[in-house]
Amino acid sequence: MTVGLASHFAGVSLDPNDLKAQQKALDLVLQDFDVSAERMGAIVDQFNSEMRKGLAAPKATVAMIPSFVTGKPTGEETGRYLALDLGGTNLRVCEFSLLGQGEYKVHQQKYVISDELKTGDMRNLCDFIADCVDNFVTENGSDSLESNLQLGFTFSFPVLQTEINRGTLIQWTKGFNCTNAVGKDVVVLLQDAFLRKNVNVHIAALVNDTVGTLMAHAYKYPETSMGVILGTGTNAAYYEKLNSIKKWEGGAVAFDDMVVNMEWGAFDNERRVLPLTIYDNKLDRESINPRQQIFEKMISGMYLGEIARNALLQLVDRLLLFKGVSSPELNKQWCFETAYMSAISSDTSEDLEETQHILEAVMQIPSTSLMDREMVKQVCIAVGRRAARLSACGIAAVISQQGSIGQDTLVAIDGSVYEFYPNFENDMTQGLTDLFGEKDGSCVRFALARDGSGLGAAIIAMMSHKAAKLKAGSL
Repeated sequence: MTVGLASHFAGVSLDPNDLKAQQKALDLVLQDFDVSAERMGAIVDQFNSEMRKGLAAPKATVAMIPSFVTGKPTGEETGRYLALDLGGTNLRVCEFSLLGQGEYKVHQQKYVISDELKTGDMRNLCDFIADCVDNFVTENGSDSLESNLQLGFTFSFPVLQTEINRGTLIQWTKGFNCTNAVGKDVVVLLQDAFLRKNVNVHIAALVNDTVGTLMAHAYKYPETSMGVILGTGTNAAYYEKLNSIKKWEGGAVAFDDMVVNMEWGAFDNERRVLPLTIYDNKLDRESINPRQQIFEKMISGMYLGEIARNALLQLVDRLLLFKGVSSPELNKQWCFETAYMSAISSDTSEDLEETQHILEAVMQIPSTSLMDREMVKQVCIAVGRRAARLSACGIAAVISQQGSIGQDTLVAIDGSVYEFYPNFENDMTQGLTDLFGEKDGSCVRFALARDGSGLGAAIIAMMSHKAAKLKAGSL
């Protein structure tokens, strides 16, 4: 439900020196970002409904993509495995030595991908990757091994995965636009490059970064049942009973559980239950993907600053903030960064000096009063708290789907919002308490799983390789 601006501030004085008017206006904005326990319960119910739809059939809003990853690591696995991470400015190549008891060692190297490679023929990009991997394994002495090195390939672009190490590229994102790639199997293309270059590497697994986060943490803590990304974007993966994945057509597998990549950022694109405000609607309307990824736009780091900026400008327009004076910087889309919100939310100085620096020196607001700065801080806190409570709704929905309410649950989380935003974890915990009650809410534990996708890819390569050997031995 969206509140109209005219009625929203009805009866509020426009005198910028009226502190009561400022407080009243602030209270109305803060109410917009409040998510009650009752609303959270409705969101969880809708989440569960959408999850069941995604498990039952393709092309659901919450996609619920089978990862082909079955079983759980014990932490006792050993061996040397490669991980390859492609999806940004750099290509990252890693070699993990799994030591058992959840321990490992890692060597890694980053390689810069030129703009020419990002937009040229896919064959050229694959040859470049093969050369980088070849250089890496040679420098680390791994090229002398008699058998093929097993590699987990984290490919951070939309793919239709058809096997543990097969996936067709749906579209490029993030500045990549290689020709002769869309609609083709990216694993086959890269494996062909390894063969051309005589690189002794076999791609054993194609990995989503959320699945990698789950598996990386499960190597040391096998009881981990869910992996979540709460950073620039957001997503989640968890263990689901195979017989609950009604759309699964991959045949029998050795384990009862499979990791599902939820793609939960698209939850409630239909706008049925999420508490959207005028500030969210403005952000969505002006984004490059309107009416898509609605859940992600309310909770992830790419968008929180813009939501807060929209709320602040409404107060400026009503002459209730900064005496009605904005700045070119504050008026510019995406320029109020989530990192600024984090610093402002944690500012405990008497005069809110850090907040003043950000507003006046960085955002170039001509002058700010202490009341102005306090209003900005409260808006930032409210936007962050809402994101945390909505994140808790997604986690609660997974726990409910797993039938684990009241059972000890370990959730591995990676991402800058979770790691750095003030009180984010505490607000998530409070959200789960509001949903489940004090006793059952306290059964859920969060753990930071920083940069787990590389280790996770190596572990999945290990598990895939072992499964393939077992299958070959049984034939």
